[in-house]
Amino acid sequence: MNETKPVPAAPAPVPTKTPAVRPAGPERTGGLRVAELLQRQGVLAVLLTVVIAASFIYPTFASLDNARGVTIQASFLAVVALGMTMVIITGGIDLSVGSVFALGGVIAAWASQYGFLAALLLPLVVCGGIGLLNGLLIARGNMAPFIVTLATLLGARGLLLALTDEGATTYLVPKDSAFGELGQGSVWGFGYPIVIALVLFGAGGLVLQRTSFGQTLFAVGGSSDAATLMGLPVARTKILVYTLSGLLAGLAGALNAARLSSGVTIVGVGMELDAISAVVIGGTLLVGGAGSISGTLWGVLLLAVIQNLINQIGSLNSSYQSVVSGGFLIVVVVAQRYLARSRRST
Repeated sequence: MNETKPVPAAPAPVPTKTPAVRPAGPERTGGLRVAELLQRQGVLAVLLTVVIAASFIYPTFASLDNARGVTIQASFLAVVALGMTMVIITGGIDLSVGSVFALGGVIAAWASQYGFLAALLLPLVVCGGIGLLNGLLIARGNMAPFIVTLATLLGARGLLLALTDEGATTYLVPKDSAFGELGQGSVWGFGYPIVIALVLFGAGGLVLQRTSFGQTLFAVGGSSDAATLMGLPVARTKILVYTLSGLLAGLAGALNAARLSSGVTIVGVGMELDAISAVVIGGTLLVGGAGSISGTLWGVLLLAVIQNLINQIGSLNSSYQSVVSGGFLIVVVVAQRYLARSRRST
């Protein structure tokens, strides 16, 4: 009779300690979304707060005529800031836009005697060529954007002075010309420059968010080396954005000349700093890789509202706008650093 040996019982499993896993659910995604929302649309909340408060304090601020005045003055800076937004998203900077803006206005006023197309196209060709030069030196020559655009800032201002005999000659736009109507005409009570700026911002938003070119801008700004390894056209993208920045600055200058009926030589001084301020206040990171067109628009309007409020007060001069704008810029840059740390930690 075969005997069966008892099978020894298996040893009891030793309980192991499972490491605590940080939840990757609503807490993390919620904090990330809040940080992104504040970065992109925080300026809109500030703008609405300032507008509502100013409407109660100064009754004339909320009038339709005042709104028209604020928006028409903001439209020229908005067109310049649109190009600056795309440049900064790629991690660059364009200091030449103020001088290019003034140069475009002088060329447009001079060319207006030859008709509408000459007044509009000639400044675009010249100013776009300056932007193209910036892009080639930066992308192909591997030169620092700050140095290159600082050089073209001085060069454009020097060319402007040469064309106007050191500022002694002011070119006038002929009366009743179609070009003058471009700056002084209106649709539903709002000037053509406002309409043009809104159309350009709408197109810019679509390009940035809905096209491969827009996504390439973010990739180049995030990491130029990584974008190159991905096979993206980094050099061509940089050339295009600097050319676009020059074109838009020239267009804004031409519109301003049509508005003033003359090519004023002293405009545009410090405009590059206003454009950079509007872009950064609107949530675009100075290091590149993140930003939005709508944020830039709110930033431009916020600066315009601040200037208008200073005028409403009366006892303050326009130099206080620079103080307030600088304060806003410091607050926004500090907030961006804080939000960036919050996004890395969540």
